Amino acid sequence: MNFKGHLLDLSKPKVMGIINCTPDSFFAGSRTSKSKELVAKTALMLDEGATFIDIGAYSSRPGAPFVSQEEELRRLVPSIELLVKEFPELLISVDTFRADVASKAVDIGACMVNDISGGNLDPNMFSFVAKNQVPYILMHMRGTPKTMASLNTYTNLILDILSELQVKIKRLNELGLNDLIIDPGLGFAKDLEQNYEIVKHLKSFECLEHPLLIGASRKSMVYKLLKTTAAQALNGSTVIHTASLLNGASILRVHDVKAAVEAVKITTLLKN
Repeated sequence: MNFKGHLLDLSKPKVMGIINCTPDSFFAGSRTSKSKELVAKTALMLDEGATFIDIGAYSSRPGAPFVSQEEELRRLVPSIELLVKEFPELLISVDTFRADVASKAVDIGACMVNDISGGNLDPNMFSFVAKNQVPYILMHMRGTPKTMASLNTYTNLILDILSELQVKIKRLNELGLNDLIIDPGLGFAKDLEQNYEIVKHLKSFECLEHPLLIGASRKSMVYKLLKTTAAQALNGSTVIHTASLLNGASILRVHDVKAAVEAVKITTLLKN
């Protein structure tokens, strides 16, 4: 896959580190607002083995307050500009559902768009990424972060998700974009049991013929099951990451890069 001239083989799993330029992300450890802190956190993630940094400025946690496009850009643009200056070869993924925000981020150095809405929240997103040939993370979600919890009724969980994703993949292909990464959307319009069902049957997503990204890091599917907190959910997250890698995941989107890289190394040996 081509990321602004960087050709990457995603058949070998990669790790994506999460940085949130928000005051209200569900995991406080991912929040970054000061320049020195942003640079230090990014440097640490790269040192620990991250291939990508995913940076966002709008929390998608259930019940998160509305953030205007202007505020999202105010938070995001200086952060991306700083990272591009400090780490010229850095592969930056921008976490946004707004095409205009994605456009600005790509203009100043981002090489990929991570859209939690799968194009649902901005009708211009698909045309933007296709026209500009920007690699796109297509996530499965229904509704919005505020309504998704009530939209988790499926006739057949895996088949329904695959069908909904296939419709969007077809649209993107018809627009001329083939550089896609699929995220089944753990925690988005799925209840706790459904999340684990997806991990269990992750190999079913291979029929889509695109790399798979898993975002389970410190989510409620971990800490609610274990009756703990996001801050104490590293071990549980690593278990899910390990299972996902064994079942075909190509990218782990994580808060804790070192643990994820270790999971990649061990599972790679186990699979070979």
